[in-house]
Amino acid sequence: MANLSIGIVGLPNVGKSTLFEALTAVSVPAENYPFCTIDPNVGVVEVPDPRLDRLAELVPANEKKPAVVEFVDIAGLVEGASRGEGLGNKFLSNIREVDAIAHVVRCFSDDSVARVGSDPVGDVEVIETELAMADLETVDDRLERVKKKAAHDVGDARELLPLLERLHEGLSRGTPARRLVEDREEREAVRDLHLLTLKPVMYVANVDENDLPEGGEQVEELRRAVHGHDPDAPVLALCAEFEAEVSRLEPGERSEYLEMLGLEERGLDRFIRTGFRLLGLQTFFTFNEDEVRAWTVRIGASAPEAAGRVHTDFEDEFIRAETISFEEFEEVGSMKEARDEGRIRSEGKDYVVEDGDILLFRTSA
Repeated sequence: MANLSIGIVGLPNVGKSTLFEALTAVSVPAENYPFCTIDPNVGVVEVPDPRLDRLAELVPANEKKPAVVEFVDIAGLVEGASRGEGLGNKFLSNIREVDAIAHVVRCFSDDSVARVGSDPVGDVEVIETELAMADLETVDDRLERVKKKAAHDVGDARELLPLLERLHEGLSRGTPARRLVEDREEREAVRDLHLLTLKPVMYVANVDENDLPEGGEQVEELRRAVHGHDPDAPVLALCAEFEAEVSRLEPGERSEYLEMLGLEERGLDRFIRTGFRLLGLQTFFTFNEDEVRAWTVRIGASAPEAAGRVHTDFEDEFIRAETISFEEFEEVGSMKEARDEGRIRSEGKDYVVEDGDILLFRTSA
């Protein structure tokens, strides 16, 4: 499975590059002017998982390897991007290449940072309108060609035509494609269009530090607006400047600082985990005397697919998987106790991996 990525998007000067810097601990330009970021910055980020930390305590191993997720810092879009304004064509093409979107929305007050938009809800509408307009152009181009083929009964044009007409109508009203495509079969039918609004989206309200942890009135307004048309979209509040400062601390100092402020964890940790789920991913674990490791697999993956993540040959050579949930393993404390108590299950090729499974693969190799 190729690495899946999340694109960080939004208007200029909303804090995208500051958030990216906090995520990756890699300095990127964040000066106070639009289009500071032109080429997308890419960073691979570890997924915080207390279960992996606990396994490392229970299992003597030399190394601990977490799951990772890829984030892409994409330059700010502006009104008219779908028509090429503000290097819009280049930036929209960057969004097409990612698998999900983290839409950063300015919910902080700072007169020293130029504001490109108006208010959080209006800012979201600007971005969503530009993405929908870009998709509408893509759909209309395909729709004209499919209409001609359908008139001559060529291929599957007649079957595809109603879906494209539905997309045209919905996108014209500003409805994202993810609310118009009804099932996996329809999604596959338009996969080659690379529609921007078909991608799953999370909203990140960048707030003042004083408004942590909930985010204040602006975040509530944003949440109501978002859930009015996209009920399942996550809306998170964090302060990018605060997260960047905390990320520069050593792990021990970081924990003490957060505890002093009454925060259980960084906002970044919630952001990363939410993005991981947004991509439709889950984690399983393996361990031996050398390492304890978290692996990434899509939700609904079979045991052989998971085996193929560990080693490409394992998927074809798969015989069975011995498995126990993390919760059960933590309860008994060791693999020996798990075996003695009959907690280890033997699963075949049809087994669907669950998040948090600890797996040992048996293969014909």
